[in-house]
Amino acid sequence: MHSEKPKKVGSWQAVGAVLAHFRKRARLTQEQFAELARLSVDTVASIEQGRLALQLDQAEDFDELLDTGGVLFVLVSKLPVRERIVQFAQGLVDHEQEAVGVLSYQSQVVPGLLQTREYCRAGFDFRHPALGSETAEQWVDARMERQLIWQRDRPPVGHFILEESILRRAVGGPDVMREQLQQIVEYTEPVHMSFQIMPMDRTPHAGLDGPMVLLETPDHERLAYLEIQRASFLVDDPDEVSEYHYKYGMLRSQALSPDESVRLLNGLLGES
Repeated sequence: MHSEKPKKVGSWQAVGAVLAHFRKRARLTQEQFAELARLSVDTVASIEQGRLALQLDQAEDFDELLDTGGVLFVLVSKLPVRERIVQFAQGLVDHEQEAVGVLSYQSQVVPGLLQTREYCRAGFDFRHPALGSETAEQWVDARMERQLIWQRDRPPVGHFILEESILRRAVGGPDVMREQLQQIVEYTEPVHMSFQIMPMDRTPHAGLDGPMVLLETPDHERLAYLEIQRASFLVDDPDEVSEYHYKYGMLRSQALSPDESVRLLNGLLGES
């Protein structure tokens, strides 16, 4: 005879259980609480079951409605950033939050660490199959929170290579794209940050196999992160990671210089 292994409870299931406890203590049904919170019953049920993450602003509102003394807000605010990230990207975020170096080559969209909120939201709006509006907003919030690494006392060194086509694709419309281009310039102005553009006529080049992110940990371990649609791979084998670094180094030599890249981006801003 063997005992059954206890089922692991996720962070959002725990948050949902606490919310359900306080709701029941207030003698409210899910329907009544949903009406007070101006949400659908399905949304309340999803949060209580841990299928939908409770956002900080919602937690603050729920604390007030349920007179919890701020418990929900504190609970959510203490969860690590990775808990707010879609599962297949959590391996990246775990290391990204403490990385001392981030090198990123992207071929389809502006890197998440440089995105504006509106550009990010537009990207999720066009996702197929469609995301629910609440789920999309949670993912947007999580991506914006990831960018706090640039505000650390000792932020990581950041270098980005972007395909020119990314900058010419008006995701979200001209106004959203103009703001996004301006943010790329602003984010990469500090001495520890830079970006390069791979011009559209530069073919073939070393990055035709697709995007990659290279990270260096505080212990100087080097990692490579690869993402394809909804699958991702975190590579830690030194020999394999070394090959990605060689590839990235070749990309840097093939792309426009940082100064040339800034001039091209300013030219695009002048056209928009």
